[in-house]
Amino acid sequence: MRYGIFSDTHANLTALEAVMRSFEGEKVDALICLGDTVGYGSQPNECCDIVRKNAKFTILGNHDAAVAGRMDYSYYYDAAREALDYHRRILSDENMEWLRSLAFIEKDEDTHFCHGSPVDLEEFEYIFSVEQAATCIPIWDRLGQATFIGHSHLCKAFAISRERVFEVVTREFEVRSEYRYVISVGSVGQPRDHDPRASYTIYDSSRRHFEFKRVEYDVAEAAKRIYDIGQLSDSFGARLFAGV
Repeated sequence: MRYGIFSDTHANLTALEAVMRSFEGEKVDALICLGDTVGYGSQPNECCDIVRKNAKFTILGNHDAAVAGRMDYSYYYDAAREALDYHRRILSDENMEWLRSLAFIEKDEDTHFCHGSPVDLEEFEYIFSVEQAATCIPIWDRLGQATFIGHSHLCKAFAISRERVFEVVTREFEVRSEYRYVISVGSVGQPRDHDPRASYTIYDSSRRHFEFKRVEYDVAEAAKRIYDIGQLSDSFGARLFAGV
């Protein structure tokens, strides 16, 4: 199976459309969304519509859960909370029901998909360091050969043995059978690795080959859409230019 895997669109339609165009040339068998289709950005309905139509699986992200009334987000910082409140007001009934239906994890044989750490799915813990990835060692036998996650907005990969963790610091690599892998696929709509290009990934489970991908999109257009709404913090647009 050749998967196209993406995450954290955050209502950035301009970035999502660029990624979808890129997937058309990748000849994937299935698209997988790892969550957070909503939050921060200007066009949650349009992004939900595209993901619902095209993804084989979509995972529940923490922003999805917040908007859908499946978690408390009163402790989020003001701008993020206000964006979620705004999205709750404007999401269609159909998209809201879809968000309420999403699972915390999906498994396709030995390839697993979740939003945050697989250790405690409902807590949405981050994994972007060796130390955080090491928390998966106690559940090594329950991990897929490859587990794909989002949430951190960073492109990171970790190979986990029964005793220790190694960070895989290359853009593409082969998945080796003696390890379990946890791979953070970055963000479509709000990258935070100082690269403003939208992130997506390709995993061929037959060949056990993984690759990080990036695609340029019109950041100025996406930022302008945020500014023009008048309901969202300007910082959500400004950060897109720097990829932070």
